[in-house]
Amino acid sequence: MILYYQTHSPFARKALVFAHEVGITDRLEVIHHETSPTLRNARVYAENPLGKVPVLLRPEASPMFDSDVICAYLDTLHDGRKLLPQDGEARWQALRLQSVAQGLAQTGIAFRWETERRPEQLRYGALADGYREKIEASYDWIESTLDDEAPLHIGHIALATTLSWMAFRHLPPFRSRARLTRWFEAFEKRVSMQATPLSGETHD
Repeated sequence: MILYYQTHSPFARKALVFAHEVGITDRLEVIHHETSPTLRNARVYAENPLGKVPVLLRPEASPMFDSDVICAYLDTLHDGRKLLPQDGEARWQALRLQSVAQGLAQTGIAFRWETERRPEQLRYGALADGYREKIEASYDWIESTLDDEAPLHIGHIALATTLSWMAFRHLPPFRSRARLTRWFEAFEKRVSMQATPLSGETHD
């Protein structure tokens, strides 16, 4: 399989960290592709109409895209403990945390547009303030609800890769939340995170 990747995407990294955690990276060829809303990548568009990475190309099967879908698919390819719990409350808790983490990353991306990437004369300060409020509220919610003793699941991977990206892009910090920071610093030491460092700049 081929994974279209981007070394500075929290979503692409989430898929690759997941592959490391379930032990199937030897089945992936990882190819970096630069994409952004203002930089069309024809190779990526040929496989994903949204023009985004990650995209998973499968032999003799249709491509998979969106990190949630790719991770769900990868979880079917190994015989170990599933990182998407199959049933019960554990499943919903994992999916809920994944959803918040994905939304946090998207909000961080939007915040960057209003504070850095958009031409200065086109930035909307009130919108940036609204995004910052959502980021801070998400940090507070995760600090108060995170089950840091639960077995590893997809929500943890989504959260760790998002927090790492927020720090990488110097977005509003989360480190004033002591429990969240302890959990994150421990997670960053995992082999899967060490093997997938963030790097590079956004090309618009």
